[in-house]
Amino acid sequence: MTGRPDLTLTSGKNGTSIALTGSWTAPHAARLEFLSGEMASKAGNATSVSFELAAIDEIDTYGAWLFERARREFEKAGITTSIRGVSERNQPLLAEVADTNRDDAPDGQRRTIYRGEQAYDFEPESWHDWLSYFVLLGASLSALWRSIIHPARYRLTSTVYQFDRVGWKALPIVLLVTFIIGLIIAQQGFFHFRRFGADLYIVDMIGFLIMREMGLLLTAIVVAGRSGSSYTAELGSMKMREEIDALKTMGFDPVEVLILPRVLVLVLALPVLTFLGSMAALAGAGLIAITYVGMAPTLFLDRLHEAITLDHFLVGMIKAPFMGLVIGLISCVEGLRVLGSTTSLGTHTTQSVVKSIFMIIVLDGLFALFFSSIRM
Repeated sequence: MTGRPDLTLTSGKNGTSIALTGSWTAPHAARLEFLSGEMASKAGNATSVSFELAAIDEIDTYGAWLFERARREFEKAGITTSIRGVSERNQPLLAEVADTNRDDAPDGQRRTIYRGEQAYDFEPESWHDWLSYFVLLGASLSALWRSIIHPARYRLTSTVYQFDRVGWKALPIVLLVTFIIGLIIAQQGFFHFRRFGADLYIVDMIGFLIMREMGLLLTAIVVAGRSGSSYTAELGSMKMREEIDALKTMGFDPVEVLILPRVLVLVLALPVLTFLGSMAALAGAGLIAITYVGMAPTLFLDRLHEAITLDHFLVGMIKAPFMGLVIGLISCVEGLRVLGSTTSLGTHTTQSVVKSIFMIIVLDGLFALFFSSIRM
């Protein structure tokens, strides 16, 4: 039978002793908040404080964090603290909470690692709207660096799950869309160029157009509409239900837990989807060339082999990770900006898709100018 939480203060020559008793768990939240504030006032001008935890019946994350918060307040005031009587059952939890968000830098020089909140603190209808994406990018890179230094922190299971959703399950619609567009481009090209007797050159145009531009653009737009909107809706729903605040309360970095796996998966999955989508588009074009024009399959493949160079392939593959990064950042930022209503969720989901597609086209244009300038 667990008892009501309480504390007893005893002063002596060797310092002050604070004995914690009862159940330090979430059902006693109001009482625990009061006790954590009472510790500092009761300790007075003590130079050292010893916490006795042997009489605690049970303790959960909530109680452990309130205790740790009070202990840190003593240390900030220059009071030496020690903990005694911790049971083997409670030791792992208290040690884990004690190691959470530890920062020993002096006041005024404190370095903030997690700045993801700033990504949705900006006013969305100002120039800060675009700055927020760079803020989240920096927070994601910081989380990635911490995961590289401490691999155990990285959410591998979440990454594999997201890759399955964004990559494998998106593959059918990507292949279908690119295949149909390949059919249409080839049919229209052969139909209009046939009058000039330039049927053969359509294969060249189809080859470099799909490998450099259309394969990537179509794939990125499909991913933005399918996966980007999903990211925004998921994060927005978590924001509405205060699940993100709960993660921060428990000491987790939302960028590390929620954002990094999603963004990283898009960066890795989009090149794969782009390559497969480009192959599907070329297959559609080949089907039209063989059935509609009557071109021999070997002639189509030989001409395609001559037309497509390594540069054409690399241009599409180089652009793909950047497109994935843009989609990931925009969709996550818009999700984090959702307020407490379904109207806000719908608005930001729409903005996520529109902004992603707009930035995909702008970024593709910038890359086109860059690759033209280096003659690639």
